[in-house]
Amino acid sequence: MGSLRFEKGRRAEDKIFKIVDCVLRQVFEEEATEFIYKYLEKNYSLRRCEIPEKIDVFAKGLEEFLSSGAYLVERKILNDIYSSYGLLRRVELERSCEEYSFANQMKVVMRMG
Repeated sequence: MGSLRFEKGRRAEDKIFKIVDCVLRQVFEEEATEFIYKYLEKNYSLRRCEIPEKIDVFAKGLEEFLSSGAYLVERKILNDIYSSYGLLRRVELERSCEEYSFANQMKVVMRMG
């Protein structure tokens, strides 16, 4: 049973990472996305494969790097995740997070995933 839960969690983390990576590449293209990953690794010791499990660190680093622009990228990531889980889940997520917090909403998604 524990291994099944681990596999399910791993698949959810892989799905989250793929969405984050896809959004970054859509918004910033290849070279800038690689620069963001290097920034996060250098300044936050955050490797790209760790983003789903350390979403707070990712959010903090992205917000420091992009300043107010991070909000738009975070919304795009969340919207793509909502789409992948369906509209009903979006309503559940928005209800579960009283004030907007990218990291909190991502944690809820990962628990549901």
